[in-house]
Amino acid sequence: MTKTDPGNFFEDFHLGQTLVHATPRTVTAGDVALYTALHGPRFALFSSDAFAQNCGLPGAPLDPLLVFHVVFGKSVPDISLNAVANLGYAEGRFLAPVYPGDTLAATSEVIGLKENSNGKTGVVYVRTTGTNQRGEAVLSYVRWVMVRKNDLSAQVEQTVPELKPAVDASDLVVPRGLDFSAYDHALAGSPYVFEDYAVGERIDHVDGMAVEEAEHAMATRLYQNTAKVHFNQFERAKDPSGRRLVYGGVIISTAKALSFNGLQNAGLILGVNAGRHVNPYFAGATVFAWSQVLDKADLGVCGALRLRLVATKDRICEDFPDKDDAGAYPADVILDFDYWAAVPKR
Repeated sequence: MTKTDPGNFFEDFHLGQTLVHATPRTVTAGDVALYTALHGPRFALFSSDAFAQNCGLPGAPLDPLLVFHVVFGKSVPDISLNAVANLGYAEGRFLAPVYPGDTLAATSEVIGLKENSNGKTGVVYVRTTGTNQRGEAVLSYVRWVMVRKNDLSAQVEQTVPELKPAVDASDLVVPRGLDFSAYDHALAGSPYVFEDYAVGERIDHVDGMAVEEAEHAMATRLYQNTAKVHFNQFERAKDPSGRRLVYGGVIISTAKALSFNGLQNAGLILGVNAGRHVNPYFAGATVFAWSQVLDKADLGVCGALRLRLVATKDRICEDFPDKDDAGAYPADVILDFDYWAAVPKR
C-alpha cells in the first residue's frame, strides 16, 4: 500500500463534499517581510502599526492578499494538485482582519462539477473558508479549477453553480474599529479619497515590475502552494513553452502593488467579485497594470470603490489594453481582477 498522496483527480470529487485541508499556518512578521520583498506593496495600513492604530486598529493587519494566498495554499493539495489551470474566482469576502501571530486554517466544500467535452478533464467549483485560531471565519471565496481525470471512463454527477456577478456592497464587512477620521494622507502618499474617484475613470499605474524565476518559486512556497505546474518542468513537458507556470496569485499581488501609484488609499480589499487569469505568465516578463472604477458605495465609516484591475506582460498600459468587441483579450493581457476596496471619505 502506497503511503504517498497523488492528489485528487476530477472523478474523486462529489457534490457536497467537505475537504478539511491540512497544515494550519501561524503567520508572523516574517511572512509580512517576505511578502513585501517578493511583491513590493507600499500601502501604509499594512506597513505601520502606528498608522493602523491611528485608523482605529490594534496594529497593522496582514495585507488581505497575503491572507488569501495562505488560505488558497492550504487548499491546493486537495483540490488543484492535478490541475491544468486555475480558472476564476467569485463571491470573495474578507470577514475579519488577520494579524501577525494568528493561525490560519481552511476547509472547502465542492459546490459544482462539470466534465469537459474532451473527457480528459473537468472543472471543479469549491467554496473555501479560512478561519483563525478562534474558529472565526476571516475569508470566504469561490474558485473553479480545471482538473485532470485519471480514470477516463469514470462518471461524475454534474452541476454548475449559480454565482453572483459581484458581492453586494451591503454584504461587505468593514474591520471592527476602523476609523478613517484622522487618516494621515501625507503618510499614506496621496490626498485622493472616495469623492475624488468617478465611476468609469481609468488609471494607468505607470510603473512596471518583472517577476523572476526564483521570486515566483519562493512566493509560491511561502504560501505552501504545491501545484506541480509551478515547480516541476516535467509536468509542463507537453506544453509548447516547456516552462513552469507562475502562480496566478503572484500576478494578482504584483499588479495590486503596482496599483499603489494612483490608488494609494485603496489598499484594504473587502471583497473579490470576479477574477480571471486571462493568459499564462512566465517569469522574466515585465508586469504593468491599469484600473477602472466600476462602482462606488458609501459604507458609513468609509467609502468603497469597486475596481477592475487589469495586468499585462511587456506592454505599457497608457492605452488601456482590453477586450475587443468579440470579448477576446490580447495575448499580452494576463489578469482581469474585480474587487471592492475601502477608502477614506472627505
